[in-house]
Amino acid sequence: MAKIKTAFFCQNCGAQSPKWQGKCPSCGQWNTYVEEVIQKEEGGKGTWKQSTGNKKTATPQKITEVNYEEQPRWVTGDPELDRVLGGGIVPGSLVLIGGEPGIGKSTLMLQIALTLKGKTVLYVSGEESEAQIKMRADRMAAQNPDCFVLSETNTQQIFQQVELLKPDFLVIDSIQTLNSQYVESAAGSVSQVRECTAELMKFAKETGTPVFLIGHVTKDGTIAGPKVLEHMVDTVLQFEGDRHLTYRILRTSKNRFGSTHELGIYEMRVDGLRMVANPSEILLTQREEVLNGVAIGAMMEGNRPLLIEIQSLVSPATYGTPQRSSTGHDAKRLNMLLAVLEKRGGMRLGNQDVFLNVAGGMRVDDPGLDLAVCASLISSYEDTPVSEKICFAGEVGLGGEVRAVSRIENRISEAEKLGFAKIVVSKYAVKGLDLKKYKIQVLQVSKLEEMYQLIF
Repeated sequence: MAKIKTAFFCQNCGAQSPKWQGKCPSCGQWNTYVEEVIQKEEGGKGTWKQSTGNKKTATPQKITEVNYEEQPRWVTGDPELDRVLGGGIVPGSLVLIGGEPGIGKSTLMLQIALTLKGKTVLYVSGEESEAQIKMRADRMAAQNPDCFVLSETNTQQIFQQVELLKPDFLVIDSIQTLNSQYVESAAGSVSQVRECTAELMKFAKETGTPVFLIGHVTKDGTIAGPKVLEHMVDTVLQFEGDRHLTYRILRTSKNRFGSTHELGIYEMRVDGLRMVANPSEILLTQREEVLNGVAIGAMMEGNRPLLIEIQSLVSPATYGTPQRSSTGHDAKRLNMLLAVLEKRGGMRLGNQDVFLNVAGGMRVDDPGLDLAVCASLISSYEDTPVSEKICFAGEVGLGGEVRAVSRIENRISEAEKLGFAKIVVSKYAVKGLDLKKYKIQVLQVSKLEEMYQLIF
């Protein structure tokens, strides 16, 4: 009987060690090493392309002599997903999508599988039966007769069906449920996740078949499994949003074929996910009366301009230490803006509770929203509302100056399209622009004091 070989793996970064260690030398985390069986069978059948053909030996080539033909991307019929991926699905790419339980990852992937007309799609689920997948597919309007479903967790069985079906598109739901019989550890362990992903990556690159992997997330929102999982794939997508609300946001944190600053917005409905063509309309709250502490800011997410609503509440501190709370906005940047308002603007905020909220459940980090945040804070502090026909786009420096932001033309055009009468920007951002072509009035300021005099 062969001796069982084991090793210790870090559950955080995937580092391997022959013995247990209290602190991982790679990532510095404590008590993350777990013993796993790593004994593999030799000469097994079922791993992808193990028994086919003679492999070509790789030789060094001059970079100027490398033949390269750009392959056309697949347009999925979902403009939001195509934008996030950089223009469509790249053949042979390996894409990982993660998100909270119940956020809609499986719904999104099944919806894409049903809309890829003319493509043979294999949807592999290790969490649901074929009947459960059929029940969800019946609620969607799209139907694809070339979409096949398979309820299986063993990678060797999956590859046997792949060789028979030869699909054009493969979806795995989810990677943490798969297991390879040549790695003797539980499904979801570091070694299993790494082995299964490596086999799928090899399949995608050798056949040119795009593969989408659905991944679980931990309690802090990161993708479960070793960090090496995110390094192995070509693209990492994050599906975000409060599952108790209707809107979902699809972001990309890694993309070898496009930008990492794009996002897609969906609305969760009974019949699936609906693409939101104009997200600015849903991010602006419809109000019957003008309220203080509310300001509209023009921001950029990749190449897409968005207008979002910033809400602030400034009130005297009831207890000894004033509270500083921020939802959807960087708390450290909020503290910086409060210090600027107190030092440069003369506002006494040291004894005030400050609460800031980005409407619509968005999470923003564009410094171009600084001016809108300051206007919102001043409005709540002065108990004076800001006109709902005015929006802001500008970065605030430590000296109280209003600095220029990128893509100011896109921000102005988006505000004009949504019917705003005025937009407040830095005077340094509009140099060289022909402001006469805009119907919206562009107010130019260089300091917070000038913005205060214009608006309040």
